[in-house]
Amino acid sequence: MGQKVNPNGFRLGITHSWASTWFAKGKRYRKFFLDDVAIKRYITTKLTDAGISEIEIERSKNTAITIHTSKPGVIIGKQGSAIEELRLSLEKKFGGTFAVNIQEIRNPDGDAHVIAETIQGQIQRRMPFRRAARMAIEKAMQSGCQGIKVSVSGRLNGAEIARSELFKDGNIPLQTLRANVQFARKSAATGYGTIGIKVWIYKGMVFKKVEHVQSASLHL
Repeated sequence: MGQKVNPNGFRLGITHSWASTWFAKGKRYRKFFLDDVAIKRYITTKLTDAGISEIEIERSKNTAITIHTSKPGVIIGKQGSAIEELRLSLEKKFGGTFAVNIQEIRNPDGDAHVIAETIQGQIQRRMPFRRAARMAIEKAMQSGCQGIKVSVSGRLNGAEIARSELFKDGNIPLQTLRANVQFARKSAATGYGTIGIKVWIYKGMVFKKVEHVQSASLHL
């Protein structure tokens, strides 16, 4: 089971919490859900190469968006001009009132999303995929991760037939629910087609009670 499903969703309420914290019924649920997908897609497209790891959305009277990034200066801009421009563009496109907060990632070398984005950029700049994956694995293990796995698939090096290659170091217990495993996927557009990139990172065991994590997530 742990090998087949998304590790982030598999551990919701145990080691991971929900990225969207709101409650709605009926048609409002459908609207909020589709708006969340559109907002995250819009921010990711607008802020390419900004080192975005996660986007959290909280709805009450206003919509509060928290962007976890390894490059906060890129999003904030000079004297906060870029983040204000982003807030105004969100209000114009989706309506309502938005508040945008920035949360800096302290250890970007140990974040799966940042690693996947780094490998994506290197492959698009025509760096050999093996070198990009091994450099990322080496940095992740030096940053304190207990295990990392990188999968690269597609027409690698322009080959006629698509294939996948796996690079791994350390331990990745995907079937252990209390294992803190972070997963990310990206796609690199190349002249030969799209190269898929998947990254798993294991950061150790979490021994909190399930009830405690669930109650904490409900009060967010």
